[in-house]
Order: sequence, then structure tokens, then C-alpha cells
Amino acid sequence: MSFSWPWALLSVLIIPLIFAIREWARRRRRRATVRVTSIALVRSALPGGTRWTRKIPAALLIAGLALLAVGAARPQASVPVPQTSATILLALDTSGSMCSTDVDPNRITAAKKAAAEFIESQRGGPRIGLVTFAGTAGLLVPPTDDTDSLIEALDNLTVSRGTAIGQAMLTSIDAIAEVDPSVAPTGANPGGGEGYAGAAIIVLTDGANTQGVDPQTAAQEAALRRVRVFPIGFGTTNPAPMVCDNSQFDGGFGGWGGRGRFDSGRNPRTIDEPALKQIAQTTGGSYHRAENADQLQSALNALPGSFTVIRQRVDTAAAFAAGGAILITAALSLSLWWNRPRTPAR
Repeated sequence: MSFSWPWALLSVLIIPLIFAIREWARRRRRRATVRVTSIALVRSALPGGTRWTRKIPAALLIAGLALLAVGAARPQASVPVPQTSATILLALDTSGSMCSTDVDPNRITAAKKAAAEFIESQRGGPRIGLVTFAGTAGLLVPPTDDTDSLIEALDNLTVSRGTAIGQAMLTSIDAIAEVDPSVAPTGANPGGGEGYAGAAIIVLTDGANTQGVDPQTAAQEAALRRVRVFPIGFGTTNPAPMVCDNSQFDGGFGGWGGRGRFDSGRNPRTIDEPALKQIAQTTGGSYHRAENADQLQSALNALPGSFTVIRQRVDTAAAFAAGGAILITAALSLSLWWNRPRTPAR
């Protein structure tokens, strides 16, 4: 919690001042001698309640004054607020190893299905764009809220040679810059700013960077623009046949036969987890591991809460003022009730 007017907290000193004046007045008060003819009259003049209950109004008054003093300082609390204007760039690895069948039926099919379900779950929320990368990276769909066009684009993904993770991140940054003026494109001065931008990049890959820009260089570019990157390492380390049907690889992909299978028949690569973790650390994101379709779906579903919910400062002075007023009112009411004269018994 922070305060807009912290100096106003000095008003809490009025509490000990009030009680000091009260004690001073009590000591100066002269005692008067009054003769009464009946002890019942004395009892009726005494306030009701026990010694402890008579202290409750004073305690409530102190608490109420303290709340009013805090409220006068204009306290502000940091609260989570959904950000519907966020931009998500989903960068999908379409290298040949995505045909590995260690994930049923193969990695590329499972990734497409998980991505489609993720996009559908964000309908009406943040803008989403699609970037695919193999030997090079390309923007498949610019950030949009058209869920149907995004899902349709996923159906036409094909695999190719190479894995350009760094280039995919730079392409994603440029796509974000097209729709978010607060994010500078690559090659431009990234500027400054506090906190994170209202945009994030999800990189789904099953391997390691093999060509193009160094991923750590791209991560630094993202960090300068306050864009977080959330890498997901997909697939197992178990060797498995690499099988894609004819619609999932391009015709010029050497090393493939008519059956849609690598000649080696095995997945030769492993995920470069240290590099992916370093990307997350550099940009302020987080790394996630998914060895099957269910884990991939869970990882994707958990990510939006990390970047589509931002924290904003909200003025809570009214709540403190209301609480203080209620406590002071309760203190006065109880004081009047317990100090009312009692009717003498006949």
C-alpha cells in the first residue's frame, strides 16, 4: 500500500492529544459533594455496563479516528485488473522434428489442436497473432480478434527444415509494434517505460535454434521493449518415428519420401531447455515444459493470467473514511446507550 499524501498521516497525532486533554480536564475537575436521601438515586445515576464494556466506545473511537487519519493520506492499493487490450503473439515451431510421433498422433497435430483450443478460449479477449518458424520465420496472421481466421490458418500449417527461434521472436516483436504504439519495432529506439508492455510472446518449440539470429540477442531486444517471452518446450526425449501426412510438409522438403517420413525414421534433436529458460529470465517471462498434449494444453491455458491481468493502483481513501465513520458512530451510540440514566426500582 502507498499513500498520495503521506504527510496527512500526522493527523493520527490528534488521538493522543484528545486523550491528553481529557485526562488534564479530569484532574482539574472539582469534586462536588451532594447529599442524597436514597441509595437508589445514586445507582440510577450510574452508567450501565461493566468496567470493560464502558471502555469499548473509547476503543471504537480510537480505531475510527485512526482510519480517518489513514484515509486522509489517500491510500492506494495495487489490485489485479483484466487487460482486454493485451496482444499475444503465438510463435509455433514448424520444423521437421514436429512430425515426431512421441506425442500422438505427432507433435505438429497436437500443437495445432492445443493452439486452436487456446485461441478459442481467448475469444473476446486479447488480440492474438500467429508466427510460424522453421528455417525462417514469417507472420502468418497479424494480431487480431478474429478467432475464426486464426483457427483456419492453423489448419494449413506445414513443416520444413531448420529452427529459427531468434528470428521468430524478432518477427513477433515487429508484429506487436504494428498494433501497439508503445512497442518499438526492431531496428528502432526501444525507448523507456516502467513495468511490462501489454503484449507477450509465446514460443512453442521442440528443439534448439539452428540458424538465424541468436535467441539471446532477440530476448534482449524483447526485454528492452518490456515484452515478455514465455517459451514452451514440447515433446519427450524418447526417440520416435517422424511421420507427417502429405498435407503437413511442403513438396520441396528433401529427405522425405512419398510416405511422408524422414529417411532416418527417428527424432534426432532434443529441446535446448537452458536457452529457453534464459530467454524467459531475460524478458521476465517463464519457461514451461510439456511432454504430451494434455500438458501442452495446461501450459497454454495457464499463461494468459501472467500477462492479460495487470496490477493497477486504486484509491481506497473512501473505504477508510467510511470505515472510520462507522466506528465513530458506533462509539457514540454505545456511549449514549451505556451511560443513559437507569430508572430506579420502586
